[in-house]
Amino acid sequence: MAGTVEARLKAKGIDLPAAPAPAANYVPFVRSGVLLFISGQVPVEGGRLPYVGVVGKDISLEQGQAAARLCAINILAQVKAALDGDLDRVKRCVRLGGFVRSSADFTEQPEVVNGASNLMVEAFGEAGKHARAAVGTNALPRGVAVEVDAVFEVA
Repeated sequence: MAGTVEARLKAKGIDLPAAPAPAANYVPFVRSGVLLFISGQVPVEGGRLPYVGVVGKDISLEQGQAAARLCAINILAQVKAALDGDLDRVKRCVRLGGFVRSSADFTEQPEVVNGASNLMVEAFGEAGKHARAAVGTNALPRGVAVEVDAVFEVA
């Protein structure tokens, strides 16, 4: 039976995928005490990368937000795997770090990363509000437009 968080996600039409496997020599998550660190997640869906390109050039702001939201969905899939399938063990989303592959004149990285931030609040309510960084960069793995990592406090 799905818990409260998964029920909220399902009500929004979100079914979490299986947690994506790491693309290199790292682990997808590490738990240290009550903190759960999720490695950077890219916008992968069904084994493909639907958001490759530069935000502000090849990718619109809205597409960037959708990419960040997909990163957040993959973050939640990792959290679910780390917590033996129980997202209700999340006490708080502590921090998100968002990286946006953007053109030199693009300055709306915070709005792009809102795609991930908004999903955390949708999933966890007040406990989804977090500290955050939204950084522009010239390159990301596999040419994706956005990458997001996260830290959660868990029971």
